[in-house]
Amino acid sequence: MYGGRLVFAQVMEFAPWHAFRRCVDKYHGDFNVRRFTCLDQFLCLSFAQLTYRESLRDIEACLRAQNSKLYHLGIRGNVSRSALADANEGRDWRIHCEFAQALIRIARGLYASDALAIDLNETVYALDSTTIDLCLSLFPWARFSQTQATVKMHTLLDLRGAIPAFVHVSDGKLHDVNVLDLLIPEPGAFYIMDRGYLDFERLYSLHQGGSFFVTRAKSNFKYRRIVSRPVDRCTGLICDQLIDLIVFYSRQGYPERLRRIRYRDDEGRTLVFLTNNLVLPALTICELYRQRWQVELFFKWIKQHLRIKRFFGNSQNAVKTQIWNAVATYVLVAIVRKRLNLTLSLHGMLQILSVTPYERIPLLHLFTDAPPLDDDPQYDKQLILL
Repeated sequence: MYGGRLVFAQVMEFAPWHAFRRCVDKYHGDFNVRRFTCLDQFLCLSFAQLTYRESLRDIEACLRAQNSKLYHLGIRGNVSRSALADANEGRDWRIHCEFAQALIRIARGLYASDALAIDLNETVYALDSTTIDLCLSLFPWARFSQTQATVKMHTLLDLRGAIPAFVHVSDGKLHDVNVLDLLIPEPGAFYIMDRGYLDFERLYSLHQGGSFFVTRAKSNFKYRRIVSRPVDRCTGLICDQLIDLIVFYSRQGYPERLRRIRYRDDEGRTLVFLTNNLVLPALTICELYRQRWQVELFFKWIKQHLRIKRFFGNSQNAVKTQIWNAVATYVLVAIVRKRLNLTLSLHGMLQILSVTPYERIPLLHLFTDAPPLDDDPQYDKQLILL
């Protein structure tokens, strides 16, 4: 019988805890704390994410039911609703934010060699946002209208591995296009976004930074055609043009030429794309924009499988702490998947982890159902009969 570590503890071992300690020291998270540390808080919240807990009472009940195993989970403090609630309210959410970013850097390095759906060596990002509806009476700081409160999760998704490279949590009033001011352009990378991000001055900043963008034109888009390139209409392409902007403020914001591609998809819809890349084939540009749908699938996935729709606290600090903990947990499971060379999906891994946190099974055996080797150290404690 395997007498090693618990499944939850094995997953947590893949995290760079030295980076977490630096974050705690930077924001004085454990200052004047004696019993329930920032590490205990993170582990409790990650346990809630992996096991689909819905409330602080739910977390407390599930952890105290196996009180003798809390030490082996890595939790040293006394687990209680009040201790976890106070930690969520009072400890800086940036601890979890910067730790999640440290995990993201590791994950992106692991997935950097993964192939894209299209033949392209450059990094491709999909930029979009999703809203999380809240109760206005419980979350008055997130007021969006007279009757509604929301927070927005702006995400820049690296399409290699579906790893979020940038996440910004704001109230619902922040317009999507303003997030472009927070991005640092990566030379040679492609940024795929919908027409909600169409601001020529900000797009020109990406262009000057050596980046490429692909977006959609609005219905009232004004331009002057300079050159028309030949296209194969059998592929769905209608035109491929080099254009100049003619509206005064648009031309002031983006004084150089753009590429305009018109395409009819399989459902008969006509789409007009704008890009500053003048080299790639027109069909590749169209396929790049098709890949933007991956960020929509990412939002759908995390809302279904992680706890970011029901919150354990009502303050802005508690909400941001929980969202960043969800991102960190998602990326940590992605790191486990890559380092163990698993073919199992993240969804499948989360389903297994949700029912086995207290089991003593090697992770590779848990996810692949492969028999352990005879020389595995799990047999060290077995009785030798012969």
